[in-house]
Amino acid sequence: MPPALHALAPAGPVRAAVLVLHGGRANGYGPVHRARLTYLRMLPFAKALRRDGVAVHVLRYRYQGWNAPHLHPVEDARWALSQMPDVPTALVGHSMGGRTALRVADDPQVVAVCALAPWIEPGEPVAQLAGRSLLIAHGDRERYTDPAKSYRYAVRARGVTERVARFAVHGDGHAMLRRAADWTRLVKDYVFGELNVEPVAPYITNAMCSSEGLDVPLGGTRGANR
Repeated sequence: MPPALHALAPAGPVRAAVLVLHGGRANGYGPVHRARLTYLRMLPFAKALRRDGVAVHVLRYRYQGWNAPHLHPVEDARWALSQMPDVPTALVGHSMGGRTALRVADDPQVVAVCALAPWIEPGEPVAQLAGRSLLIAHGDRERYTDPAKSYRYAVRARGVTERVARFAVHGDGHAMLRRAADWTRLVKDYVFGELNVEPVAPYITNAMCSSEGLDVPLGGTRGANR
C-alpha cells in the first residue's frame, strides 16, 4: 500500500501549508488504515488548522513502524512534501510523527516544526533544524515517550537555532485527550504565528526568548499563558 496524502484545501490562494504526521511504533510492516487510532488522533488538529490561505495535508504512512534502518515514515514524509504546494510549511507530528517531523525539517520549504510528545532517542540529529523554529510539548503523565529526552533534545536544538520552546502539559499523557483543547490551542497559536497567518502569541514569544523556555507549564484555555 503506498502512502496517502489527504488534503484539506483552503479557500482562496494558498500562501502557507501544514503537513500533519501521525504516530506509530518502533517496528511494524502492517498497513496504516484510516481507522487506526494514531491516524484518527491527528485529524482534529488538521481540521483546527484549516483556514483561508492555509493548505493542510495529513499523511498516512505505508507502514505502522519506524523500521530502522529504512525509516519508512521519513521517506513517506519527504514524498508528501514533494507533493505539496511550494510555500512556507509547518510540520505537526505526534510521537513517531514528531520524530519524523524533526528528521525532515531540512526540506527547503519547512519553516517550523511542532513536535507533540515526540519519540526521541539518544543521538537524534539537530543540525537539520538550523534556520527553523521548533516547539515541543510533552505531558507529565506520559507512559510511552520520554519527556526528559525531549527536554535534552530541545537543549541541543538551541545550539543550532534560537527559536526553540518546550511546554510541559501538566495532567495529560500520550493521547493528549485530557487537555485536548489546550494542545489544540498551542498548535494553532504556534503554527499560525510561524507561518505569519496571525501575530505570534505572546506566551510563545516569551518561551522562545526566555532562558527557562524549555520547560514552560502550558496554561489552560482560559488564557493562563497569555
